[in-house]
This record gives sequence, C-alpha cells and structure tokens, in this order.
Amino acid sequence: MANRKRRRWIYIILLIIAILVIASAIFSQRGPDGVKVFTEEVEQRDIQETVAASGKVFPQTEVKISSDVSGEIVELYVEEGDSVVQGQLLAKVDPEAFQSQVQRGIATVNGAKAQLANSRSQIESMKAQKAQIEAQLQNAREIHQRNEGLYNNGVISEADYQASLSNLRSLEANLSASQANLRAAEESAEASRFNVESSQAALDELRTSLDRTTIYAPVSGIISLLSVEKGERVVGTIQMTGTEMMRIANLNAMEVRVEVSENDIPRVSLGDYTEIEIDAYTDRKFKGTVTQIANSSTNAATAEATLTSDQVTNFEVRININPDSYADLIAPGNPYPFRPGMSASVEIFTHLEKDATSVP
Repeated sequence: MANRKRRRWIYIILLIIAILVIASAIFSQRGPDGVKVFTEEVEQRDIQETVAASGKVFPQTEVKISSDVSGEIVELYVEEGDSVVQGQLLAKVDPEAFQSQVQRGIATVNGAKAQLANSRSQIESMKAQKAQIEAQLQNAREIHQRNEGLYNNGVISEADYQASLSNLRSLEANLSASQANLRAAEESAEASRFNVESSQAALDELRTSLDRTTIYAPVSGIISLLSVEKGERVVGTIQMTGTEMMRIANLNAMEVRVEVSENDIPRVSLGDYTEIEIDAYTDRKFKGTVTQIANSSTNAATAEATLTSDQVTNFEVRININPDSYADLIAPGNPYPFRPGMSASVEIFTHLEKDATSVP
C-alpha cells in the first residue's frame, strides 16, 4: 500500500517536471524578451479640429473690361502684365460709323429746332391776326348795336341793318377760325418741341456711344488677362453680353478659393485661421483667414442639383492670403509672387477643444 502511494507521487513529480521542461522550451523559442506591453497615462490636451480643401489662387479684386459698343479695335495701348492707373486709355474701337451717326443726329436736331421756330413764328402771326379780328369785331358790334336802334326807329333801311348784321356774323366766324388755327399752331409747336427734345436725346445717346469707342481703365492694377488683338471685332454690351477684352486685377491682395463638402461646411466659420500650401512654393506654408462662405452650393444653379441626390455637393470658401506671410518673396523682378490660377491646398483650423481628455 505504501509502495503504491510512493509510486503515484513519483509519477506526479515526473509529470510536473515534463510540463516545466516543455514550457521552458516553448518560451526559449519565442525569444528572450517575450511579449512587450506598452502603457500611457491618460492626460488633458488641446485638440485642434481641421478641414482640408484644395482650390486655386485668385485676385481679391479683378475687373472684367468689355466694350460698350460693337466694332473693330483700331488701337490697343496695353499688353498683358502691364501696370495701369485709373483713367488710363486702354483701347479704341473704330469711331467712324458713330461719327457719321452723330452728324446725322445733329442735322435731325437742327431740322427739329427750325420746325419749332417756324411753329412759334406762326403762332405769333396768328395771335396778331386774332387781335386784329377781335378789334374789328368789337367795332362791328358797336356799329350793329347803333344800326339796330336806328333800324327800330326807322332811320335806316332793312338792307343797311342786314349788312351790319352780316358783317358782324362774318367777323365772329373769322374769330372762331382764327382761334382754332391758333390752337392747332400751338399744338403743332408743342409737337415740334417734343420732337426737338427727342432728337436731342437721341443725339446725346449717339455722342455717348461715340465717347464709348475709347475705353479707359476703371481701376488701377495689372492687366491680368488680355483676350483680344488689334483689328479684332468685338460685340458691345449695349446689345448683349459683349466681348470680354481684358481684366484688371489687384495682385497685391490675393485669395484662395476652395470647395468644401457639405459635411464639413458647418464647421467652417468666418475668421477661421488657415495654413495654405501653393504648388509653386514647395515646403512653404502661408497664413490666411476665411473671409467668405457661400450660402449656395457650387452646383445649385444646375438642373441636376434638384434632380439627383447622389452627387457631391460643395460650397465655395474664400480665404485671404496674409501679405505678411509672403513678404519675403517680393523682389524687384518679382513684385507679385502669386499668379491667378495657381493650385493651392489649405487646412482650415476650425474648432479647438481645450483640456480634452485623451490617450496619446
């Protein structure tokens, strides 16, 4: 009995030794370090939320120049890249046709004025004639009144009485006719006056069109785009949209226009700080500020925007580039480091969560 218990303990001890040997072999194959476990302490940190977007560089102010009148460009005084000041002569459209129209307009005005003068002269003549008839009529009434008394007293014959009455009726008819003619002449003169005013207004418009054949710079800046050449015909904005001839931009104040998705746009606010990367200047970040956020999506005006819901909806955001952040790039040979159309990517710093609990 005792020997049997002793053998059982021996088996148990041998089994434990075998397990320890096998475990030791396994752990030795896995390397001396075994499984490493790292830990970090939970701490309070500031967490910055950002929105990334890409777009293009544009001048903050860029004015499109078009001719108000149609015609051939006979003079072009600027080239792309030239600096211009407000009021400077830029181009001239052929004025010959407009000069002829002005001359015809002057002749029309002069004719209308002559007609008005003639109508007024007729009015004065008719007024004098009417006054003369009124004087004759007054005299005829007095004579007839006297003759009527004489006739009733049997002093004059009926023939004499009828003669004075006939003369009175004739003068009354002449006065009525004279008054009617005077009213007609006055109406004619009024029409002539309106004709003068109308033809004068037309002449003023023709002169304005003639003046518009010379095109001046409405603002100071740089010719950022020149899309026409001397000898080319342009369509004036008076008739329709018109031909865009050139653009004048202020390259001292630039901005980046990006499109932000509808999921991110609620997080963007006016005045948000941004960092801007421009492809032309690698490894360089410029500072900027959000200055404008579109109220409507970029495709809101298209029919598809109301018919489909699976397309990407973006909103335009404009970001002013801080001039101080690129002042070192300005040089005598390169006064404007940024050019319209340059590609750019921005990171908009939106919400800052201070002292947030975080695990690194």
